[in-house]
Order: sequence, then C-alpha cells, then structure tokens
Amino acid sequence: MSQSCAKFISLEGSEGVGKTTAINELCQYLDAKGIRYVRTREPGGSAFAEKLRALLLDPDTAINVDTELLLMFAARADHLHQTILPALDAGVWVVCDRFLDSTLAYQGYGREHGDDAILKKIAALSEHFVPRLPDMTLWLDLDVQIGMERAAKRSAKDRFEALEIAFFERVRAGFATQAAANPDRIHRIDASGAPDDVLAQMVAVLGV
Repeated sequence: MSQSCAKFISLEGSEGVGKTTAINELCQYLDAKGIRYVRTREPGGSAFAEKLRALLLDPDTAINVDTELLLMFAARADHLHQTILPALDAGVWVVCDRFLDSTLAYQGYGREHGDDAILKKIAALSEHFVPRLPDMTLWLDLDVQIGMERAAKRSAKDRFEALEIAFFERVRAGFATQAAANPDRIHRIDASGAPDDVLAQMVAVLGV
C-alpha cells in the first residue's frame, strides 16, 4: 500500500462502550483485507508514553487538571513521533484507541464542564504539538448508565473509571459537541448493538 493510502483512524467513547471489542473486530477485518496497520492507544503507544499512562491511570496519582492535561500532551507528543507518524510515513495504517478528542471530552468537558478557558488551552497545545489529526474518528456512543454497568464488570477501577456518573455525562456531551463541529471526520457509531453490527457501521464509514 502506498504512503498516500495510509489512514489514521481513532476510536473514541466513554467507559464501557466496547472500544476494545470494536478495535479487535476492526483489526481482524483489516487483516482479512490484507491492510497493514499498527494498533496503538492513548495515553500510551510508545515506551515513554506508557510510563505516563501508568501515572495518569493510577488511582493514587493526585494531580490538578493542568498537570493532567500537560501529561496527556507529553504522552501524545512522544506517541506521535515514535509510533504514529513513522507508521504513516511507511504507508501503514494506524488504528488508535483514543486521541485528541478524548482530551477535549475528558479534560475539557468532563473535568472543566466545557469552560472556554480550558478549551483554549487544549487548542493552543494542539496547535503546537499535534501535527496530524486522524483521517477518520469513530465515536462509539452508548447510554452512560449502560456503559458504566458494563465497565463495572471489568477489573478494578482506574483513576478515571472511579469518577461520578455526572462526569461521564459531560464526557458524552463533549464527544457529541465535537462530532457536531467536525462531521467530516467524526462519525457516531451506535454501540448498543452486537459486535457484528458495530463492525458493519465502522466498515461502512471507512469504505474498505
């Protein structure tokens, strides 16, 4: 596959929407199509960024919103230069579990209720440190209560999963706001159905 054909795809959503299953299904589909890809995640995706991920998700990490935001962007900068951009330059697709939209939803809307000051900070950091946005973002959307019930069946809660349901309602609203503002890039996927149904929606959007 030529460099010009390589796509950068991100999957977004709140807790318990089924992102891991959706990514598994999508990667199996790409394998069947013979499409080369790198599967990665945020925060994380490079050796240094994975160390920051451990700090960010640790329930014992006590930091304020600005520190959290800067750590997210530090992880993202390393991830981009170590993993994402080299893959795209080599003509390899990138399938990323979360990217910039999660920062806007979680830190911008979840933490700070969409306050204009935090959104300006995120925009400024993005302008300086995010040279490439995803070509396509698949937003897995699900009722927050259902998602939290699903998430509760997994392992012990991390630093974000332990937050109140009102936080995740704001996160979902943040994703919705971004989708409305970026309809060409962000596509809502109804995550309430079976994995096959979710995959069919994703494939239809990607056109592969």
